[in-house]
Amino acid sequence: MRIAIIGQAAFGEKALETLRGLGHQVVHVFAPENKPGAKPDPLAARALALGVAVSHPASYKDDSFQRFFLSLDLDLAVLAFVTRIVPEAVLHAPRQHSICFHPSLLPRHRGASAVNWAIIQGDAATGVTWFVPDKGIDTGPILVQREVRIDERDTVGSLYFGKLFPLGVETLGEAVELIQSGRAAPRPQDESAATYEPPCTDQHARIAFSRPAREIYNLVRGCDPQPGAWACLGNHALRLYGPALSSGEPRAKAGTVLSITEDGMTVALDSAVLAVARVRLGDQAAKVSPASLPAEAGLRVGARLT
Repeated sequence: MRIAIIGQAAFGEKALETLRGLGHQVVHVFAPENKPGAKPDPLAARALALGVAVSHPASYKDDSFQRFFLSLDLDLAVLAFVTRIVPEAVLHAPRQHSICFHPSLLPRHRGASAVNWAIIQGDAATGVTWFVPDKGIDTGPILVQREVRIDERDTVGSLYFGKLFPLGVETLGEAVELIQSGRAAPRPQDESAATYEPPCTDQHARIAFSRPAREIYNLVRGCDPQPGAWACLGNHALRLYGPALSSGEPRAKAGTVLSITEDGMTVALDSAVLAVARVRLGDQAAKVSPASLPAEAGLRVGARLT
């Protein structure tokens, strides 16, 4: 089939390699323009290396773009990690229309931060969905869906890169084969089960130590690596990464630092102890061991995070 990819990042790159490996003709790639000083987008870089034409449209709504898209004479468009609105005129232009990847079991967790919210809300499982996009946000009929377990120690990073990413690439081949063979039978989403959450930002990532221990633990996991769950240490935000939770009464007020070692630190919660392996203070770029922070940062045993 003649296919165009609209996407970006490592997932878009793997989608390109998968489609070519299955013998499809990827005739064009549409990816965001690189920001000054940033590394080249992996999808765009791989496409250029393979001799696939690449464009960086400023808007998918522009009439001139839509005319160009129509001129490609496509069988299918594959949306592989798309963060911008693609209008229906583009989605419906190919003969077999378009398919889009989403890292959740739609209709649950529509929106840009599906992996974050699945962990934050304590879901036992999530999954991947390839669906036929329409004018709504993650609302189109489902073509292929697979479930995965969310383990006790999973963070957004481990869940996405260790499970959802590879499963999304694997099921792309299945979705395209269903379309090519004429066996595709997309089913409407159950709107009664639909949820939508906003992008997970600092507004949602602040730790309230008055909350139950399990909720705090899920928040830290669900914001690791981005945006990083945080609490105040003096006048600075201290972000926490690599969490683990142990039961037992900590005998200190929630938010109190109980220990600091080269391996991390522990913090009292209401009925448990939270261990974290790395922290990031204020505008610091790197995640570091808590023990490596300078003394003037104020992170010490007995300090209280608020």
